[in-house]
Amino acid sequence: MAATRFKTLLGDYPITAALKSGVVASPDLALDFADVKVPNTAFKRVVRDLEFDVAELAIVTYLMAKAQNVPLTLLPAVVVGRFQHPYIVFNAARGELKPADLNGRTIGIRSHTVTTVAWLRGILADDYGVDLDSIRWVTFEDPHVAGYSDPPGVVRAGSDKDLKSMLVDGEIDAAIMTGTVGNPDIKPLIVNPDEAAQRWHASNTAIQINHLVVVRSSLVQSNPDLVRQVYNMLLESKHASGLPKPGEIDMNPFGVTANRRNLDVIIDFTFRQGLIPRKPDVEELFDDVTVAL
Repeated sequence: MAATRFKTLLGDYPITAALKSGVVASPDLALDFADVKVPNTAFKRVVRDLEFDVAELAIVTYLMAKAQNVPLTLLPAVVVGRFQHPYIVFNAARGELKPADLNGRTIGIRSHTVTTVAWLRGILADDYGVDLDSIRWVTFEDPHVAGYSDPPGVVRAGSDKDLKSMLVDGEIDAAIMTGTVGNPDIKPLIVNPDEAAQRWHASNTAIQINHLVVVRSSLVQSNPDLVRQVYNMLLESKHASGLPKPGEIDMNPFGVTANRRNLDVIIDFTFRQGLIPRKPDVEELFDDVTVAL
């Protein structure tokens, strides 16, 4: 019999390399990888169009989709996890700025519902006493999940604007941005962000998860064995990567038990920031098949 084929959205990471190269494979299941270089550019297609059978998805996007009964089911497989402390930045050429100085300021962000933004808002509020409601948030994109409207205090930048230029020009006081900035004046707002991240990890006994894997709920119901295979292939690919290295934090934890605390923290942040109407229990993010993985 021919292998079942699943349309798949999955980025290029060390832990997915063996799977995407075919080193990890199954005679029963073929994953047809979409030609998408930056997975988050296709997240609307995941949650609005249900285009993929298997997909990488940001956890806050999943929580918001779950609250709207979008028929996707979470696998406890973290493909992107990172501490977010380095990603809130300011323009040092315009003077020093500390987290405690942010009240009443303007911060640029890609979208109000981005997972990195949700993590950093929670960190700023809990660890630095920032009043999130006092901040003017400037966005550039709509939320991935349909039907969500940005709250008061969130405004859209003009179509001729971009995040980096607004920060350089002083139109915003700080920005949450990832990737290479390429400007020596743009510095992390949180001093010694790596050390701050380690303190956060020790205090919260959690990591900051970004992207996990989801499957269409109908597939879990119709073919649970193949869904288990997807998870097991992802896990085998992770093992092939040699990560985590000895002595390092596992930034790609697999399994509900390994992710329970991580999920509890981001659920709490997402609820407190008004992105979901209630706080679900961790088990509610899964079903009878995936909760046992």
